[in-house]
Amino acid sequence: MLQLYSLRPWISTRNSESDLCSSSKRKSRLHSNRRVPISTFNLDNFAVKRRGNWKTSSGIIWRKLDPSMKIKISSKVKCNLSPMDSKNCSQTVQDCGAKLLMASLCSHLVVKLIQLNSMNAVMELVQKSFYHTVRTIGASNLPFACMSNSLGKPTPLQLDVSLPSFQDIRWSFARLVYLFNIQLERNVATFFIVLLVACFSFVIIGGFLFFKLRGSSQSLEDCFWEAWACLCSSSTHLKQRTRIERVIGFVLAIWGILFYSRLLSTMTEQFRNNMYRLREGAQMQVLETDHIIICGVNSRLSFVLKQLNKYHEFAVRLGTATARRQRILLLSDLPRKQMDKVADNIAKDLNHIDILTKSCSLSLTKSFERAAANKARAIIILPTKEDRYEVDSDAFLSVLALQPLPLMASVPTIVEVSSSNTCELLKSISGLKVEPVENVASKLFVQCSRQKGLIKIYKHLLNYRKNVFNLCNFPHLAGLSYKELRRGFQEAVVCGLYRNGRVYFHPNDAEILEEADKVLFIGPVHGTKKPQLSYPHVFEENDDSINNVETIKQNSEFLNGALGATRERLKNIVKRPKRSDSKAPDWCVGPTERVLVLGWRPDVVEMIEEYDNYLGPGSVLEILSDVPLDARLKAFKLAGHGKLKNIRVSHRVGNPMEYNTLEETIINIQKSSKKEVDIPFSIAVVSDKEWKVGDPSRADKNSAYSLLLAENICGKLGVKAQNLVAEVVDSKLGKQITRIRPSLTYIAAEEVMSLVTAQVAENVELNDVWKDILNAEGDEIYVKDISLYMKQGENASFYELSERANLRREIAIGYVKNNKKFINPIPKLEPLSLELNDSLIVISELEGEQPVVM
Repeated sequence: MLQLYSLRPWISTRNSESDLCSSSKRKSRLHSNRRVPISTFNLDNFAVKRRGNWKTSSGIIWRKLDPSMKIKISSKVKCNLSPMDSKNCSQTVQDCGAKLLMASLCSHLVVKLIQLNSMNAVMELVQKSFYHTVRTIGASNLPFACMSNSLGKPTPLQLDVSLPSFQDIRWSFARLVYLFNIQLERNVATFFIVLLVACFSFVIIGGFLFFKLRGSSQSLEDCFWEAWACLCSSSTHLKQRTRIERVIGFVLAIWGILFYSRLLSTMTEQFRNNMYRLREGAQMQVLETDHIIICGVNSRLSFVLKQLNKYHEFAVRLGTATARRQRILLLSDLPRKQMDKVADNIAKDLNHIDILTKSCSLSLTKSFERAAANKARAIIILPTKEDRYEVDSDAFLSVLALQPLPLMASVPTIVEVSSSNTCELLKSISGLKVEPVENVASKLFVQCSRQKGLIKIYKHLLNYRKNVFNLCNFPHLAGLSYKELRRGFQEAVVCGLYRNGRVYFHPNDAEILEEADKVLFIGPVHGTKKPQLSYPHVFEENDDSINNVETIKQNSEFLNGALGATRERLKNIVKRPKRSDSKAPDWCVGPTERVLVLGWRPDVVEMIEEYDNYLGPGSVLEILSDVPLDARLKAFKLAGHGKLKNIRVSHRVGNPMEYNTLEETIINIQKSSKKEVDIPFSIAVVSDKEWKVGDPSRADKNSAYSLLLAENICGKLGVKAQNLVAEVVDSKLGKQITRIRPSLTYIAAEEVMSLVTAQVAENVELNDVWKDILNAEGDEIYVKDISLYMKQGENASFYELSERANLRREIAIGYVKNNKKFINPIPKLEPLSLELNDSLIVISELEGEQPVVM
């Protein structure tokens, strides 16, 4: 007979591991563990009567009550009936029937719950379908939502959800390392951040492991501190007690050693990187005011710095300097180590300037912004290349880089360019105060090669320790005539007026001085103390009446009366006519000469044109160099100048430092000239293009050797050379040559141009003065024979010579006596006792030697 018993089931809160225990253990846990009765279950029991014992077993059944919930119903009950309990058998059967009824009711409730759960699942499915439909319709109505489908239906994405291959994983890892290395190259501190993240990660992981192993015996904070101690101090892991803790401490100690070693190397590398940036100066912001910025490094940099040093020395003495030492900021695209080396070699003897270097690009606005260009006193842009077109293009880009900076209209920018067209282009840039200085070194070389001693006069006028050009405003003298002004300054030589941005040399004596005019004169650097008018009348010290207009006119009349005899004599001087179109004398053409030029470079074309302005018809200019003829003809075509009027140019290919080649060239020139006519012969050595490659001193050595070789050949052949000149960069070598051979002349044209650039940086208005003097079309400095201004035996004063020169529309600025030059001689009324072999230094429009008619 089959009996069904219903036992009251329990659900344990323990996990499934309790099912693996034995039945005896399970019975004990029924009372020790917390049980939760369940009201819905499905029980399958069967009873088997064996040997008087009823055993009721229930199988293990999983019933799914909810998609997210599973209940494990497990019960196993053994019921043993002894003979003593047989009386209660019937009562037990009745109890079992009641329990069975309760089980049936619970089963019914379970079925209802399952049906309700199914309905909830169906409703959830309907809601998800509705949400997906609404989202699809809304997305299809958006712009560009279904651009790939012309019907407006979204195309399902064909996603590859397969696992990546080993090669893809390897490439991804390599890509990650690559990106990290790029970031590390940009900033070394990236590795420092990674190290810190890894360090704290190890501390957190180690702290949690210690806390897991030690349980409640130690707090989490103490576990983190223990992990940090193991990482910081490698000996801390020796104090661990258990085996696992020792392993964890050992790993943390090893990582701590690696971390601190990498941290030290990273910090060292970061410090080295920062020091490198500081040395280069590219990222450093300059915090200076009233400093001078020099852009570019070339062979003329030393002359510019020396000139600025001299000017600041006198500014300190005169009390016009704003600082004890002038700050000079040197910008270049060269490495900063190379710039520092150049600056250290130059600044050894410069005690009044401080040189700062900064490596950067000269065509970027950011470079000038970091150099505080808008707060500078002046900006000088030097050429760094030999090609004239590259020089002008680089200068133009640098000036354009300055334009976006604010407040640049008050900062003068001095730019060395190679042509006058570039000067006009740079001046047309708005918002900047650009003062282009045309490099006329080649023209200056021609002028100085034709007049011995002229280069020394130029250097004298550019030396702040001597007499230089000055521009000064005298508003209290407004209303005076230029004649009264010219005669009134006894401590300076008045050369002209500066009016409306233009320089007027030797204006009309009746010209009235205006209040805004500036007087151009040659004298010492005046500073805050301006030169005063002085006349024969004696005034007490600090008497202001000396500068009154009425007093000046009275003294001028007295001076004119005292010098009446001199004015009567000067009336017999034949005045020069109006300005002609050439630099030749008034009544004839220029002199005919033969010139041998040793060496070649592209600006020799400008030298040839300058010779054509001074020489007369029939002149010959021959060029000897090892540069091919094609390169020379190309330079002529690129220059694009007009046809030569007075000279004939011939080319010869050969090495000017070879004795036989040079001797043959000199002999051919002598044979080509007419024997009955004595034509002056001159030799000029220019720095060859190949000689300038590398060390600049190499060009000077080759030029000096070629000149000495030419002098030796001329002496052996009996050829008389009127002028033997050589172009050098270092004037010290030129002085050594002149000591050995006084007949030789050295011309440092590049040095003179550098001094002009530095002087213009201190006073931009002098740019027009030097532009006029160094240009063949304007007024120039000449050393003329004194016999043109006085008779033999006449003991004239400098004042009288100045008046005679003024009648010839010339300005006497000094004289040469016994091969010594005197600029702005003081006093001017004393006799000079000059001989006819002496010379007078004048500023004149023309070169002609017009005699004085007495």
